[in-house]
Amino acid sequence: MTNCSNNYGPRHFPEKLIPLMILNALEGKPLPVYGDGLNERDWIHVEDHAKGLVAVLERGRIGETYLLGGRAVRNNLAVVEALCAAFDRLRPEGAPHARLISFVTDRPGHDRRYAIDPGKAEAELGWRPTKVFEAALEETIRWYLANEAWWRPIREGRYTGERLGLAKAG
Repeated sequence: MTNCSNNYGPRHFPEKLIPLMILNALEGKPLPVYGDGLNERDWIHVEDHAKGLVAVLERGRIGETYLLGGRAVRNNLAVVEALCAAFDRLRPEGAPHARLISFVTDRPGHDRRYAIDPGKAEAELGWRPTKVFEAALEETIRWYLANEAWWRPIREGRYTGERLGLAKAG
């Protein structure tokens, strides 16, 4: 069994923080941050998560639970600011993207911190996350920049629930 921290990376459906902020920034829309933005999350890149799952399948002990985390705890405001800094490098627009940040009322019961310790998985399985958050965030932004045909139908409400990114069976 595994538990993981918050995933990010290519093809992340745009309802969660990172893909939502990327697409809003691409469209020049506000970047809404809940409350004071200091809610903390541990982030794991989807490739690190997948490699962790393989390590558990290959070397994990039956009946054990392994926590797969990225060792990249950031508060939400810091994530959005890092995203804005990456956009300023990748798509400079004259004004900093941070101008799009807005603070909105926090949702009731919003957890202040989600973070896990992957030490057991690291020690017992020899698995470790390898992605550096800021570099992998920029890599993720580059993917969204290059794949508008994937995300545009979702943003325009034309997505009808079909699987995305998979070849059709022949």
